[in-house]
Amino acid sequence: MTIFGSCSRIALLGGMLAALPQAQAQVVAPQGQEAEGGGLSDIIVTARRTSESMQTVPVAVTALAGEFLEKQNIVDVTSIPQFTPNLSIMQQSTSPTAASVYIRGIGNQEPSSVAEQGVGIYLDGVYVARSAGALFDLVDLERIEVLRGPQGTLFGRNTVGGAIQLVSKKPADEMKIDVKRGYGSFSEWFAKARIDTGYIGGSPIKASLSLMHRQRNGYIDNVYTSDSRDPGATNADALMLGVQADLGKVTINYSFDYNDRRATAPYFQMLYATDDVKNYFGQSAALGGDPFLVSPDRQTDVRQAGFVDRDGKLRYDARAKIQGHGVTIQYEPIDELTLKSITAYRKFSQDTILTLGGNGYLNGVVLDPVTFAPSIGAVTPINGNNAPQRQWQFSQEFQALGSMGDLSYVAGLYYFYEKSSEYNRQNLTFVLPGGQAGLNLAPVQAFGGTAESMAAFGQMSWKPAALDGRMEITGGARFTGDRKTLTLAGDIVPNLKGHVDYTNVSWLGSINYRFTPAIMAYVRISSGYRSGGINPRAAVINIFAPEDVKSYEAGLKSELFDRRVRLNLAIFQTDYSNQQINQFAAGSGGVTSLIVNAGQVRFRGVEAELTVAPTEGLTFDGSLGYTDPKYKSYLFRDPATNQIIDVADEARMPQTAKFNAHVGGQYMVPVGIGELTARVDYAYRSTVYFHNLDRVNPYNVETRSRPDHNLRARLSLGDIAMGSGTLELGVWGDNLTNQKNLDFAIDFGSLGFAAGSFKKPRTFGVDAKVSF
Repeated sequence: MTIFGSCSRIALLGGMLAALPQAQAQVVAPQGQEAEGGGLSDIIVTARRTSESMQTVPVAVTALAGEFLEKQNIVDVTSIPQFTPNLSIMQQSTSPTAASVYIRGIGNQEPSSVAEQGVGIYLDGVYVARSAGALFDLVDLERIEVLRGPQGTLFGRNTVGGAIQLVSKKPADEMKIDVKRGYGSFSEWFAKARIDTGYIGGSPIKASLSLMHRQRNGYIDNVYTSDSRDPGATNADALMLGVQADLGKVTINYSFDYNDRRATAPYFQMLYATDDVKNYFGQSAALGGDPFLVSPDRQTDVRQAGFVDRDGKLRYDARAKIQGHGVTIQYEPIDELTLKSITAYRKFSQDTILTLGGNGYLNGVVLDPVTFAPSIGAVTPINGNNAPQRQWQFSQEFQALGSMGDLSYVAGLYYFYEKSSEYNRQNLTFVLPGGQAGLNLAPVQAFGGTAESMAAFGQMSWKPAALDGRMEITGGARFTGDRKTLTLAGDIVPNLKGHVDYTNVSWLGSINYRFTPAIMAYVRISSGYRSGGINPRAAVINIFAPEDVKSYEAGLKSELFDRRVRLNLAIFQTDYSNQQINQFAAGSGGVTSLIVNAGQVRFRGVEAELTVAPTEGLTFDGSLGYTDPKYKSYLFRDPATNQIIDVADEARMPQTAKFNAHVGGQYMVPVGIGELTARVDYAYRSTVYFHNLDRVNPYNVETRSRPDHNLRARLSLGDIAMGSGTLELGVWGDNLTNQKNLDFAIDFGSLGFAAGSFKKPRTFGVDAKVSF
């Protein structure tokens, strides 16, 4: 990948000042743009695998345009929940590419290379299988679509919460070049460029190349590292290549994406500890080591220990590479039929330093594991090196989309295969009762596995001509067969091998009726399936069953007052069976967990999205999400009695906010030298917990993320004449209220402490873009 790394750094072309306008996105503001002459323009989505107006689709969907993402300088999906109801995306500790994604309370927080997601992420129709590789730079997107509720029929397994579609911008018909640069707090800067060739030499082939480089110093000062390697530092390169051939009835698109991220994880600070842990590590300074730090308040100057990686180098950072190839062939033999093939290969690799203990180089009293003789030595709450972590996948999908009179349909076949592996070295000091001595342990977790999935699906919609197409009845089903293998290695001798096979039928039924050309209501019943498997974190073959979800939803989509008001509503109930629960089990074996099918959950909630364009140039948009989870049963084995008990009344839903809301306003007005645009966004999210049971994780309440209030703003002046082109200048700020909430936390249970990372502090920046 040396060639791609070198090409990616072409994004440093900060000296380039020539650019032409990008292809116009179909949506600009989070819920739509103001059309010429007033009113809101249409929003086109592919929530049902074909292009349709968002207002006609009986699915709860939010669309964010690429132009909006660019103006907000959003580079990955972690900022999307601020604009989307009932969506949660959190970057996980230590990894620059791992994310926990939840929709309506359903998702997954296990980042291993074999863990299945609860929310499917798709790039140009290709499933991105692993949450460990879900965070990559969004170099040049046309839009993001967030589909809420099970999408098991058209999108398949592991979409029990919903799906996120990332749609890249296709090559333009004419030659164009775009360049943008920006600077911000903590010495952050970025440069990005896009080149469109247009049709090459009169041929039917056109291409585009997008490049971006961004880097930032850390926002917490570690005395052992330079600013560029402090916690929170980032150095990332990204590239996206697209080639399109328009061959009459056949269209071929090839896409390539590449991401290379090197980052020092946000400082994972020790927040709380037992008296034994405090007493033991508190001796460090007196024994010649660094002072021990434990505090619930965000620190700015710290001592963070590194770790010697598998190559013998002392490091503090995490490194990840992601790449993907996709070929989409579309054939339209007649107007009423489209045949499509999507072939893709993706892979990612990761090398992560597990800076989870939140402390420097500590000393303590260590007992010899054989003789139990005490000595003074280096100790650590927990640290390690997760490397190599690798995954590759191949997928092939065939689709047929068409219509016959009053009927329209989608049918397809799908195949998926992947191979994954992980090698995780951990160092930890297990504190003995009384806090006077400890044992140094070095557990190794290693595993490798394969997954194969095949599916056949179909969905048909009927719009009876007798009702002038106002009513639509839709039904669909998908059959899926899964096969998985897993080998547990590392400290497990001899290795343990296991395999599982599952089948599932997911289905959908919906009815929608258009009362007027601008008002449509729908009811929808759907099911979803999250594959079962074998737990890679356990020391035994821990098999868990698939999850089954049934969702009931009613919604309203409306455009009022001559399309100056758009109001979309949805209410839902989701019944969850065999929910897969990670029961965190850190101890002398390191950071481990058991996965169990704990019971049943019922989710109920509402969603509302509103856009208002009262006058030319002025737009207001907002959203509200409410999710109320309730465990109907939660079976738990009490370690004191070894009895299975139902603890549904005390269980919490991790990473699920009961409320989230967003309010935004944008005003565009012509001024003497160009067009002035001001935008302000406020986002609220209620309390989030990170673990299910307080009895297992005693600091669960203390480490919750308190209600968050995020204020961001941007002021730009665009369309400034510059020769034969234009210039746009912008200034922006994020987290303007300087919230200090935890954005991720782990209660290490029997290790006796809890740690977490804090939200990035308030930031400001400027950017410039020119177009010719």
